[in-house]
Amino acid sequence: MEIYVSPTAESNPLQKRVNKILETRLDIEKNTLEALTDLSSFFSHNTLQNRRNLRNQIEKRSVVINDNFLKCFREVKISLDTICRDLDALSDSVQIMKNDLEFSKALTHNLIKRTNALQQEKECLQARKQIAEAFLRRFQISLHEHQLLYGNTKDAPIDAEFFDVLDRVRNIHSDCRILMQSGYQTAASDIMEEMNLHQEGALERLYRWTQNHCRSVENEIGPLISKAMGHLQDRPILFKYVIDEYAIARKAALVRLFIEALTEGGSSGNPKPIEMHAHDPKRYIGDMFAWLHQAIHSEKETLLLLLKECDKNDYADLSEYVQNALAYITDGVCHPLKVRVETILHTEKDVISLFALSNLIRFYQKTMKQVVQGRTFEHCLVELQVSIEEVYLRSLTNQVRQILRRPAPASGVLELPQRDLSPPASVGRLLNLLKDILSVATMVDGHQSDIIKIVACVIDPLLLSVQESASHLPTVDMAVYLLNCLYHMQSTLAVYEYMDERVERLQAQSEAQIDTLTSEQSSSLVSNLQLGPIYTILQTNQTQIETNLLKIFMSKMNDFLEMPDILLLSQIQLIMSSAHRSNVRKRSFNVIVAIYKQIYERVHDPTNGFENPQAIFSKTPEQIAKILNV
Repeated sequence: MEIYVSPTAESNPLQKRVNKILETRLDIEKNTLEALTDLSSFFSHNTLQNRRNLRNQIEKRSVVINDNFLKCFREVKISLDTICRDLDALSDSVQIMKNDLEFSKALTHNLIKRTNALQQEKECLQARKQIAEAFLRRFQISLHEHQLLYGNTKDAPIDAEFFDVLDRVRNIHSDCRILMQSGYQTAASDIMEEMNLHQEGALERLYRWTQNHCRSVENEIGPLISKAMGHLQDRPILFKYVIDEYAIARKAALVRLFIEALTEGGSSGNPKPIEMHAHDPKRYIGDMFAWLHQAIHSEKETLLLLLKECDKNDYADLSEYVQNALAYITDGVCHPLKVRVETILHTEKDVISLFALSNLIRFYQKTMKQVVQGRTFEHCLVELQVSIEEVYLRSLTNQVRQILRRPAPASGVLELPQRDLSPPASVGRLLNLLKDILSVATMVDGHQSDIIKIVACVIDPLLLSVQESASHLPTVDMAVYLLNCLYHMQSTLAVYEYMDERVERLQAQSEAQIDTLTSEQSSSLVSNLQLGPIYTILQTNQTQIETNLLKIFMSKMNDFLEMPDILLLSQIQLIMSSAHRSNVRKRSFNVIVAIYKQIYERVHDPTNGFENPQAIFSKTPEQIAKILNV
């Protein structure tokens, strides 16, 4: 619907309001809509009367609402008035209390000040008390620890707690050095002196307890004993006394156990007594030394266990203590051992057995020297070794003398050479004996001196005997006989160590005999080939040689070249060594070739005036040497 507005209406305010209302879009004004909705509840019919009474109804409704609002706020005001009265009363009470408190504060100000001062003093004293208690706990021992250290009774046992207390005393003593550096010299000195007294008293008790324990050989070396020795290490005199006491007890125990092993054997007869094998010297002595080696090794292990807790920085001193103790412990077994070994040496006559025993004793001597050094035991083993060496060398010398004589020793005549000039049976027997001994010697460490002594003990008298026997023979027979004997000796010794010098000496003697045989064989060849007169002419530097002598020589020479060995001495064939035979043959043939060469050159020399030398000497010296294979 459009409303016409006259121009004069623009200046009318009522008209403006109407226009504004008409222009309002009610669909977007929520408040307006709500107001209209609420307004519709005042009346149910849109009549003129209702519209006229609308303002009156709105005013009445507003009055009703204000009455209700006023009623509600009256109740609130009454409640607030009550609260205000309560707050006033509370404020009055607070003020009263405040006044009372101010009054009380004024009265107790000095008391509070004094209380605060006492409280601070109390806290300071409590801190000092805690420090003092901590100091006492750190630098003093308790009554219980004192009882553990000194014992309730004289024979009170020592347990692990004792060592804990002793360690604590030692630590307190060490900590006092730090205390002195902190400026508490007086307190630290007093505490150190007190700890020293505690240490001395505890170590004295520990020494007596350890000494009593070590005296009893039945007691085992437990961890407490090792700890005790570790603490006594700081007192070298007490430490040495305990080890000496232990060594004395173990010395007697070791002798007793050794005698029991010799005569009674083990428990229940297993193992059997060592003396049951006295008929077998090697086993008897070997069992004794084996038992001693095991026992001494056990003693050393026990000693090391005893000193287990000691300071290893003093290893040299500890090692010396162990060596001295072991040497003393083993002193007791020297006499029974020496008596039994010497008894065997006096009854045993077999050289090989004696030498085997010597090697056995040397082996255990070197082995035990690594465990026990010095004192009586080592000297005993050295004496036994020297004694048995003298015995077997003396026995070997006697046996060599007996073999070198005839079956009837009383005759005193050496064995004569055989017809074939081979070494006599005595040489073979002695060399076989030497082989048997050397076969044992080569299995022992450090056997060089033994081999040299044994070889000298056999070969030297054998050489003298052979040379004396050969002195009764002709020159060639003597040379062959000696060469055969020397060859037998040389071939026997060549397979062993350290025999180079001896073999060289035998070789030199063999060369001398080969030279003798060469000379004799050459002389025989010169004689058989009728070279004597010709050689004399060559030696006298004469230029003329009779043709007849040369023809006779060449005739003999041709026969000799066909069968060279026919002119060899019969004794040459008796030489045992083919190398020696070949050497003698070659050297003697070289002499003939050398003489032939001189004659050949003399005859072929034109100045000597020989006619047609080719007819006399149809072969050159080189051809002769080739035929003789020299």
